[in-house]
Amino acid sequence: MSNKNEQRKREHIDIILDKNVRFDKPGSGLDEYRFVHQALPEIDINDIDLSTTLFGKTISAPLLISAMTGGTDSTERINRNLAEAAQNTGIAMSVGSQRCAIDNKDVSYTYQVRDVAPDVPLFANLGAVQLNYGYGISECRRAVEMIDADCLVLHLNPLHEALQSNGNTNFSRLLAKIQRICLKLTVPVIVKEVGFGISDEIAKKLSDAGVTGIDIAGAGGTCWSKVEMHRSCSTRQSDIASNFASWGIPTVDSLLMTKRSAPQTILIASGGISTGIDVAKVIALGADMAGIAAPLLEAANSSAEQATELLQDIIEELRICMFCIGASNIETLKESPFLQKVK
Repeated sequence: MSNKNEQRKREHIDIILDKNVRFDKPGSGLDEYRFVHQALPEIDINDIDLSTTLFGKTISAPLLISAMTGGTDSTERINRNLAEAAQNTGIAMSVGSQRCAIDNKDVSYTYQVRDVAPDVPLFANLGAVQLNYGYGISECRRAVEMIDADCLVLHLNPLHEALQSNGNTNFSRLLAKIQRICLKLTVPVIVKEVGFGISDEIAKKLSDAGVTGIDIAGAGGTCWSKVEMHRSCSTRQSDIASNFASWGIPTVDSLLMTKRSAPQTILIASGGISTGIDVAKVIALGADMAGIAAPLLEAANSSAEQATELLQDIIEELRICMFCIGASNIETLKESPFLQKVK
């Protein structure tokens, strides 16, 4: 089973790097918003403070390198490049699903990046559905301890599992098991989608179950329906996957739903975010942090330096955006009256 998991990981990365698997529609919805430029911002750009705190650690900007990969030799290199970039820029990072390493401890090293990222918040990651396939608090603790993580991400991916051959599709009575993990685990639990969004109903249920944070991972970035379309071994499976290429809740819609239904949770917005202006928009719409994945994957596949440079550019874009709307810190950005929906 572990060999199949590792092969699937390799195929996913290869497809994302080599094929166009971004959403055509729906888009993230971020293009429907723009900031009203302030020609007299009344602040010095050098005084802008982008920092925020997460799990007791200060990070330089409200940014998360979203979960991507692990489990193979090539993904170890990518994870270490991403971790080095996170350390260089002082932001948070999530590893990809650690199921491979739980099932086969010999690949644990592909996720272990604390030595190159000693100071940043690290997120462990498991599929929530595995709680219906023999996983429990022990496996969750192992995932956290494996990488010396600050929190655990449980990801939700029903459509992705349904489109995979022999996917894990038993999502029955899963919420109660997530709630038990929240109660028993000594680190915070964040629940995320993988790219199809969180609805207001699900956000409310997760908040009531005791999750610390929700990563909406809305539609607009990588479309896993398209990934499985390319990965399918039969025309029939490929056709079915392609018919779900426009499925999902756009990032902005999911963000607004979750903010309304789960206002007390840490809210991470991801899904189609690639620039510092995108980051500013989701913060102004109510997110606490923004997650970025695919743009960083290509950079990290080349080098830690390229990933670092891309993150530095995104952070600088965020700073300039805040300067041009007179927002001197992240709290001011959250309260900005200058983000308007384009009519």
